[in-house]
Amino acid sequence: MKANYQFSNLCGTVYRQGNILFTPDGNTLLSPVGNRVSVFDLVNNKSRTLPFENRKNIAAIALSPDASLLISVDEDGRALLVNFRRGVVLHHFNFQKAVKDIQFSPDGKYIAATHDSHVQVWRTPNQLVREFAPFVLHRTYTGHHDEVLSIRWSPDSKCFITTSRDMTARLFTLDPLEGFRSKTFAGHRDAVIGAYFSANGKSIYTVSRDGAVFTWKAKVTEADMDSSDDEAAADPKSSSTPDSIARTRWGVHERNYFNLPSTKVVCTTFHPSSNLLVVGFSTGVFGLWELPQFTNIHTLSISQEKISSVAMSPSGEWLAFGARKLGQLLVWEWQSESYILKQQGHFFDMNTLGYAPDGQTIATGGDDGKLKVWSIHSGFCFVTFSEHTAPVMDVAFAKQGSVLFSASLDGTVRAFDLIRYRNFRTFTSPSPVQFSAIAVDPSGEVVAAGSTDSFEVFLWSVQTGKLLDVLSGHEAPISSLAFCPSGANQLASGSWDRTVRIWSVFNRSRAVEPLTLSSDVLSLAFRPDGAEIAASTLDGQITFFDVREGKQTNVIDGRKDISGGRKADDRVAAANSSSTKAFTSMTYTADGTCILAGGNSKYVVLYDVREGEGVLVKKFQISENLSLDGTEEFLDSRKVNSAGINTDLIDDRGDASDLEDRADTTLPGATRGAGDMSVRKYRQEARTKCVRFSPTGRAWAAASTEGLLIYSLDDTLAFDPFDLTIDLTPQSVLDVLSEREFLKALVLAFRLNEKPVIRRVYENIPRSDVRLVARQVPVVYISALLHFVAEHLEKSPHLEFDLLWVQAVLMSHGRYLRDRNGEFAPVLRAVQKALGDVEQSVSSLCDENTSTLLYLIDQSKARQKGTLAPVELVN
Repeated sequence: MKANYQFSNLCGTVYRQGNILFTPDGNTLLSPVGNRVSVFDLVNNKSRTLPFENRKNIAAIALSPDASLLISVDEDGRALLVNFRRGVVLHHFNFQKAVKDIQFSPDGKYIAATHDSHVQVWRTPNQLVREFAPFVLHRTYTGHHDEVLSIRWSPDSKCFITTSRDMTARLFTLDPLEGFRSKTFAGHRDAVIGAYFSANGKSIYTVSRDGAVFTWKAKVTEADMDSSDDEAAADPKSSSTPDSIARTRWGVHERNYFNLPSTKVVCTTFHPSSNLLVVGFSTGVFGLWELPQFTNIHTLSISQEKISSVAMSPSGEWLAFGARKLGQLLVWEWQSESYILKQQGHFFDMNTLGYAPDGQTIATGGDDGKLKVWSIHSGFCFVTFSEHTAPVMDVAFAKQGSVLFSASLDGTVRAFDLIRYRNFRTFTSPSPVQFSAIAVDPSGEVVAAGSTDSFEVFLWSVQTGKLLDVLSGHEAPISSLAFCPSGANQLASGSWDRTVRIWSVFNRSRAVEPLTLSSDVLSLAFRPDGAEIAASTLDGQITFFDVREGKQTNVIDGRKDISGGRKADDRVAAANSSSTKAFTSMTYTADGTCILAGGNSKYVVLYDVREGEGVLVKKFQISENLSLDGTEEFLDSRKVNSAGINTDLIDDRGDASDLEDRADTTLPGATRGAGDMSVRKYRQEARTKCVRFSPTGRAWAAASTEGLLIYSLDDTLAFDPFDLTIDLTPQSVLDVLSEREFLKALVLAFRLNEKPVIRRVYENIPRSDVRLVARQVPVVYISALLHFVAEHLEKSPHLEFDLLWVQAVLMSHGRYLRDRNGEFAPVLRAVQKALGDVEQSVSSLCDENTSTLLYLIDQSKARQKGTLAPVELVN
């Protein structure tokens, strides 16, 4: 089995903090998600997360005008310069202080960044040349008396305007001008959030936090009017000199106010070509004003919390909003008043996840009581169920994939129809209990749930909703349930009473022999063939049992493998900490050769469990984000004050600039995390709540602190040839194809393993030769051939040709595939998924055609009866 799984996407989170921005073409939106950047393709309705990671949560991002360079800066001022098209980090740089705003100049030659009360302008590094010190400081600009909040360049890149918390804006020139001193725009009574140039450069607009908008224009005197008339008569182009913005004597022309009581302006943006000002308020309302008339075009409430960031597409059609507290990302088309994109992750932690049988859909449940279903292909959530009133602890799909079950602490187990998107069945116990685990019978007829307070397992009929049985015997909360996947009518339950019980749920005999372990059971997993069961315990061990004989076969001690990451309040080293040394979730691979396990740690580990080996194959680090607790290996003594308290844990809410951020809204006595909440604050921990392998075996997913992480086998750029020889080249393969030796050309193409070559050979094989070639393909290439055909089915219009190949391969090699069903299970599932997608598209097309034909037949019958006017035929 391959173990080279690479980070593929981050689905469960769409926005955390920082600024969002559009690409120059306006079709793509960039959003910071923790210490990563997600890219949302708004035209093709897809999302992807760039593979690089910052050291901490991202505070600001900027994209060059040609969309080739992306710079992301974290909370500490450490920046990454990235090739945006490839997602490759080019350079690391430290600005030494927190950066509130960073902007590329319109010509792309300079980068301006805030530096506390100063502004630094750097020359843009050359991405085509490797340099030792690529960032060269052009100048440092001073003048503000407090923190600089925003920067905006003039259209000609000759000057820029900055706003500050000192209630002023200042105009600076890129290069020194004779007789020029930075101009100050004063008069606001609160911090200035943004300042913008008009398209012609003759007006400047400043917006303050208290809701005031000032319009600044050139001061005009009688002497200026006389001289300007003379200059205009002498030279009509003199009014648009290169330094006209810097030479202008600016003054307040008009003052306007939003007049929204108890509301603060949080973020703004301006579209120069259409003179539209977009403002996001602390109440979740946004407004659209046309300047300089200050005409309110549009006002809408889109969130319950304040809007953290706003962006406008270059065309001015789309508005993008990010709400930090709720994790919302919205794209609004203001002219048609419709949503282009509306996404939100789980409000609190994500507790569990489950793969659909086709491997293309993932369901997640969280502490917010919501159940979300995500598409792997697009990366978007396409349905959210909010029926639960307490945290969702476990989810499971029925075998057909059209029904989703969830167990919650609100005392209900619910069944959701994923075709009509409704909750069609709710299962409850005779007396109220909290459900922590769920399992579905392979037939989809019976659902089981385990409770945390009555220590019983409840079984219901999905068809009738009636309670079938209650299994008693455990003496502590039930942590995990699993039905035998081979259809042996066996249910395994693991409990904190240090036992695993295997129940024969459909037999009359209720005798069950408990399997005793050394510590509390945290997770269970059946091997896909049902012959073996694995149980993870609180002491960090994974124990394997033979189901038929009921005896222990192997033990893996994983304490050293999963331990790692020191919390901010830990008094011991990470190697000696016992809080992380246990696996809380496990899953087998599709072929049953390996097991994937994760827990309260930044690591997810993959073990090879064939023939009782238990060898560690690979460790995956789910996050390098130092903003999370438990990612650092060693204690940083620089963060410990004289009282011995880590400064990361000191509550600094009282230092916030906004009153609503300073207010403590928590209930007295309510705590999240350990420690005295009067002097400490809660930090999220890097942990993995749940791991699951895709049924196709090509990917696995983890429900982590940062969201839904997906790791997949990256075959797009991998060069993995079979039996490569020096004379095997793409040209030699095409030469063999031109000689009509189709079998030899196909085998050579698979040996070279380059997809364009394989596709060309595959599509040039005549339809009449498909069955003969498929019969003679060596069995070593059967898996690769089926996988290629499955991919071709999804993207190619040659539907009948692909179906002929699938039929020919299965008819010729069906017995070989059946004897090795465990080995070929992933690729057969991929083929089944592709065929299912084709069936849906063809059936929908047939339904449309049937409706059209029925309509035409009815019209012809009506004409024959004379109810419609006859149609004249023209010869």
